[in-house]
Amino acid sequence: MKLRQKGMVTNMWAYESVFYQIYPMGFCGVPFENDGVQRHEIKRVEDWIPHMQKLGVNAVYFSPVFEADTHGYNTRDYHKIDVRLGTNEDFKEVCDALHRAGIRVVLDGVFNHVGRGFAQFQDVIRNRENSPYVNWFYRIDFGGNSNYNDGLWYEGWEGYYNLVKLNLNNPDVVNYLIESVRGWVDEFDIDGIRLDVAYCLNRDFMKRLRYETDQIKQEFFLVGEMLHGDYNTIVGNECLHSATNYECYKGLYSSFNSMNMFEIAHSIERQFGKEPWCLYTGKHLLTFVDNHDVSRIASTLTNKAHLPLIYALMFGMPGIPCIYYGSEWGCEAVKGSGNDNILRPAFDKPEYNELTDTISSLGQMYHNSRALSYGDYTKKVLTNRQYVFKREADGEKVLVAINADENEYTAYFDTECADALNLITGKKEDLSGKIVLPPYSFRFYRCM
Repeated sequence: MKLRQKGMVTNMWAYESVFYQIYPMGFCGVPFENDGVQRHEIKRVEDWIPHMQKLGVNAVYFSPVFEADTHGYNTRDYHKIDVRLGTNEDFKEVCDALHRAGIRVVLDGVFNHVGRGFAQFQDVIRNRENSPYVNWFYRIDFGGNSNYNDGLWYEGWEGYYNLVKLNLNNPDVVNYLIESVRGWVDEFDIDGIRLDVAYCLNRDFMKRLRYETDQIKQEFFLVGEMLHGDYNTIVGNECLHSATNYECYKGLYSSFNSMNMFEIAHSIERQFGKEPWCLYTGKHLLTFVDNHDVSRIASTLTNKAHLPLIYALMFGMPGIPCIYYGSEWGCEAVKGSGNDNILRPAFDKPEYNELTDTISSLGQMYHNSRALSYGDYTKKVLTNRQYVFKREADGEKVLVAINADENEYTAYFDTECADALNLITGKKEDLSGKIVLPPYSFRFYRCM
């Protein structure tokens, strides 16, 4: 690996990547309930590889793929691809095809809880106190009961008894999960794991996982789901490499909807600025505008003209950009009070429109700029409707400019260069202390 500094990886493939999230159960259009019928739908992913390449994607994050009761986050078997999706051989073929295309593979690691169909939990139900797996789960009480009327009580994640909480203080459980991960690398050659509900996970478990995966595969990437709190509690110091940046997710859409760029600018400055009090400077958080748990960004933004702008800001700010499948052409869906199936649909094939083309341009551009992957952050111009900042690394200076207004805007400031290369068009332009921004536009300039 390239390096460690105080426990932090300073250069890594993930930090230079554009991620694409696929929720396989939805993407493949399989039944919500596990009906036990063998299918081979996961192979649909191979047909989308040219589309991913067009977007500039070089890493895929798969939501759960292993045998589960329903939606995937209630695992039955950590060693077997869900029968609704395909076989282990099918998924290996998909991973091999992705790797041949230069696309890394990251899987969802659901280690906080399992489904009721998990074999070891079923053994506890059958054999009660005599089961060798009693201590695999938190707070089993044989004098209590659950709404499943098993004649025992157990802790479910956030009170959901269909999600049986694992005891990560039990070395047998930890060893079982580590060996499962080792098997995923051996069989599918995966490149990383996204840790579901990482904010709930035992920190010692995450450190053990980091240590073991460092030994299993070079530059193995670990990113944790964090909805709130301090990301430093799980990122760095021999723990995880990254976390999901929910603070900036909210700041991104809210800034456009309220026409208040100060909100997202405050979050970015707070997280990645140069002052000693800034929280995550030098770290690489996973940045997104939507995912499988929230409403589609095309439904969240009140002004559709802001769609290309929010993606431009996502690619321009510090972090690892991640695109949720279908959102690249503006798919709409609003999160409801029931299940989230509406957020996780199947598509016959990718769609193409102006938004898709814009995101493709951003993705391709991203790989041609080290400053966008590793650069520091400096605010240059900020108004309610305009935002200009600089990213700089290894002598490369990139100016990112956003105009969210319906009117043209001229940003006057020290551009630090007269001649600049427009990273989208490839054309040389004269800045001379200003950037002219048409209505609803963005610009990426490299100083020459």
